[in-house]
Amino acid sequence: MPTVRIVTEADLRAAVALDADAVACVEQAFLALAGGGVVMPPILRLDIQDSNGEVDVKTAYVPGLDSFAIKISPGFFDNPALGLPSVNGLMTLFSAKTGLLEAVLLDNGYLTDVRTAAAGAVAAKHLSRPDARRAAVFGAGVQARLQLEALALVRPLEAATVWARNADKAAACAADLTARLGIPVTTAASAEDAVAEADVIVLTTPSTTPLLRAEWLRPGQHVTAMGSDAEHKNELDPAVLARPDVVYVADSLAQTRRLGELHHAIEAGVVAADIPFAELGAVAAGAAPGRTDADQITVADLTGTGVQDTAIATLARTRVVQADAGQAFES
Repeated sequence: MPTVRIVTEADLRAAVALDADAVACVEQAFLALAGGGVVMPPILRLDIQDSNGEVDVKTAYVPGLDSFAIKISPGFFDNPALGLPSVNGLMTLFSAKTGLLEAVLLDNGYLTDVRTAAAGAVAAKHLSRPDARRAAVFGAGVQARLQLEALALVRPLEAATVWARNADKAAACAADLTARLGIPVTTAASAEDAVAEADVIVLTTPSTTPLLRAEWLRPGQHVTAMGSDAEHKNELDPAVLARPDVVYVADSLAQTRRLGELHHAIEAGVVAADIPFAELGAVAAGAAPGRTDADQITVADLTGTGVQDTAIATLARTRVVQADAGQAFES
């Protein structure tokens, strides 16, 4: 009889950390996407506006991997006021040869958090200046913390700044990151102040109105925007992508044209819909240019791809099997 392994969040946290291996796993996923043969359908999204919620379903088949993941990821953004996390979910893993269910990963969004932060590290690795030492993070939630931790894996960070609409949450986030990373992490009074001295700017919010203005950016900076994963979300002023010194890179151009920051720039009429921008996997593979000049401003538009989910779920299943974690059931 087929065996299904059911794994809890605690076991997954013990098996998979946000480390160099996780970054390499996600980087390989982007390289696979650039190499061709990946089957990645459009995101299925259910909006539940009455509860300020949404549910995303993502998947991808990656040639060479024995399994593929289907991820269900709810995000209910009023939950923190109820004492609940805003994001949860699970991943299911199926055999790419037989279609049989192999594992249910009850991660409550943990693996999504790791792969999203790792994608930010991949973007910074290939697009930011190698000497980038100062970061600014917009947001004060889980992803804000993880993005800065991931950035520290690929760049020699010496200091960082946190800005969020809630000053108390920003201060708590900054204190937490100072302790975790061993570098001074402070808060900024305004978004503009946060950007002023930063080499890398990471936006991690579900904002529906732009937070980063085009005129605030200076030569040499890198921006990773990862909050715009639905048509109504928008962290960047559309004029950012119209600046002549900006190099724009998408995680998936098909997705960012539909629901990323590029979508808003196209809707605003400042960027043509048919421009063949580079994708992160092609930049990582050396098949497309990324940053070619120290004074360029680079922008990574990360909407989250199913190929990342299959990659991190496959890594997690391998690790938990090696550790004999979780429970195996005959289905």
